Amino acid sequence: MMEQTVMEQTVMEQTVVERRIGRHTLRLETGRLARQAAGCVVVRYADTVVLAAVVVGPPREGIDFFPLTVDYREKTYAAGKIPGGFFKREARPTQKEVLTMRAIDRPMRPLFPKGYHDEVLIQAMCLSTDQENDPDVLAQIGAAAAVSISSVPFDGPVASVRVGLVDDEYVLMPTLSELEFSPLEMILSGHRDGLNMIEVAANELPEETVLGAIEFGHAAIREICDMIQELQDRAGKQKVWIDPAPDTDALMERLRQRVSGPLREARRIAGKQERNNAINEIYKAVLDELAPRDAVNPEFSRNTIRECIDKIEEGIVRDMVLYENIRSDGRGLTEIRPITCEVGVLPRVHGSALFQRGETQSLVTVTLGTGRDEQIVDGLTEEYSKKFMLHYNFPPLCTGEVKRVGAVSRREIGHGALAEKSLETILPSPEDFPYTIRVVSEIMESNGSSSMASVCGGTLALMDAGVPIRQPVAGISIGLFRDDKSHKLVVDILGEEDHFGDMDFKVAGTQRGVTGIQLDLKTRGLTMDIIEETFKAARQARLDILRKMLSTIKAPRPQISEYAPRILTMKIDPDKIGKVIGPGGKGIRALEADTGARIEIESDGTILISCLEMQGAEAAKAAIEAMTESVQVGRIYVGKVISTKDFGAFIEVAPGQDGLCHISELSDEYVRSVGDVCQIGDVLKVKVIAVDDQGRVKLSRKAVLLEERQQAGAGAGA
Repeated sequence: MMEQTVMEQTVMEQTVVERRIGRHTLRLETGRLARQAAGCVVVRYADTVVLAAVVVGPPREGIDFFPLTVDYREKTYAAGKIPGGFFKREARPTQKEVLTMRAIDRPMRPLFPKGYHDEVLIQAMCLSTDQENDPDVLAQIGAAAAVSISSVPFDGPVASVRVGLVDDEYVLMPTLSELEFSPLEMILSGHRDGLNMIEVAANELPEETVLGAIEFGHAAIREICDMIQELQDRAGKQKVWIDPAPDTDALMERLRQRVSGPLREARRIAGKQERNNAINEIYKAVLDELAPRDAVNPEFSRNTIRECIDKIEEGIVRDMVLYENIRSDGRGLTEIRPITCEVGVLPRVHGSALFQRGETQSLVTVTLGTGRDEQIVDGLTEEYSKKFMLHYNFPPLCTGEVKRVGAVSRREIGHGALAEKSLETILPSPEDFPYTIRVVSEIMESNGSSSMASVCGGTLALMDAGVPIRQPVAGISIGLFRDDKSHKLVVDILGEEDHFGDMDFKVAGTQRGVTGIQLDLKTRGLTMDIIEETFKAARQARLDILRKMLSTIKAPRPQISEYAPRILTMKIDPDKIGKVIGPGGKGIRALEADTGARIEIESDGTILISCLEMQGAEAAKAAIEAMTESVQVGRIYVGKVISTKDFGAFIEVAPGQDGLCHISELSDEYVRSVGDVCQIGDVLKVKVIAVDDQGRVKLSRKAVLLEERQQAGAGAGA
């Protein structure tokens, strides 16, 4: 008998933490999947399941930054779907996936310790979806939990929630169906004692309503943070020790004496390029003096010296704002840079505008298209189409730098999405304005807040294109500097104020309320008092910018560009759609060829007719009206004989609609043969004498002849 060797199966130790959040149970599980990762958490909410894992590698030699990479994917199998296209597998990330990657990265990155340079990769993927509970926020929760239980040093936990507003009530973790009726969609990230990321799309909501939603969501964030902390306490790994940075106190003191005066003087130069050139010269001179490139064993590396000078420069900028109320370009803390606005700057585009605020410049164009130009979005949910798109481009020329020109960056996608949702709420309904709208913002010059410049320029370009927007929208970015003693807000931040400051809080809206918000934070968190103070400063700045914009163009132009297509809308009986399309599409193709128009038919009978010339659109509309018009009993038509039989003639009285004129109704006299009265192609006047239950039309030429004879007799008698 052969000996059998039985291997014992390793028992998987699972750790689960559950708590009711909103209307469902939020479940965090670790220990079953991806056990070779540094940390892995599976998050479940209703029937939506997301896996998030973190893996760690050694630092690359010579790097002086934290190489964090975030990847998020929505697998179509999660929704029981097979990817479209030829290859039948997921390819490059969609825009939604890229935006989710950014939403994971932004609140977590500031919480990793300075000096930690290990390679860290966070991967999250949707494994199952009920197509009602969006997996993106669950991926944010899972990523934070995975890092928390790993050995990676992290000042967490941090958590995220989505907040909606349904029937004037705040809703935690609203479903996709509920969001269709919600004037607010907010994603919040934070920890127990503050918030560090806010994303908002709103329908001109008052600041008070948005503040209430933030407070409502933060309460749930605290609960989820408690769940992550419990998971970490039960299943977390020992955090790695970060080697203390080398002692540079003596170097810092030496450098302060050497560069503080010149840096402070250079920092007061108003122009960005001149200021940067002066500062770069200071860096170069000190580096060449203390660590020449040809030195074999310098006392300090060039990276260390550069980091020390950067800290000194940061301290100078912060002291200028906090204690001297001075900014690099000489403005006051609440002063907006000079603004200039132009519209109609390009001759052949459908709408254009140039918006300049200080040294930030956005050239925006609007293109009006038809229904065929809508963007088809195919993801985990049902396929849908978008009639409004805003694309943001940030070419190297806008900063005067030489950089690689390649694919659209995550930053460009993120800034475009923010500007898009800030403008989308003020667009007219498709029933009132059936055009597909594409806005493109080309950043021609950049020194802070180019996304908000895109919002302002986008509003102007839409008005120039004749799009009947409900309200103009403006955007502003508010910065923050704070220390242990005080804090100061700065309005309309510069690029270096974003770099050296503590936050970039972008707020867009109309005079009525907020339409879009994005908060990026470099410190641990914000209190509600600072958020409320920011809203007040942003509102005042927004109103000032709107006044400047409206002095350039007061209202949308009454007519669209002569180069834009003309669109006519009509409605027909859905049962008659087949008549317009014709067998195999022959009818609609012939109509488009004859008129030069593009015809789009929806299932409810709505027809959109577009043409560069209004004459072609009107001709197509008239043809469709004639084609779909119901034949009326008692009405006389001029029709063409399309077929003859022994018992009568079939006559087309409207496009696609014919009827039978029986041989007995062909004349008011006896007819021996149909051919004695008409041939195929002849044009006859006939009267509709009946339409039966099956829609068959009965015609009479005899009735027309009798009526004409009676009229002639009446005229002779008179």
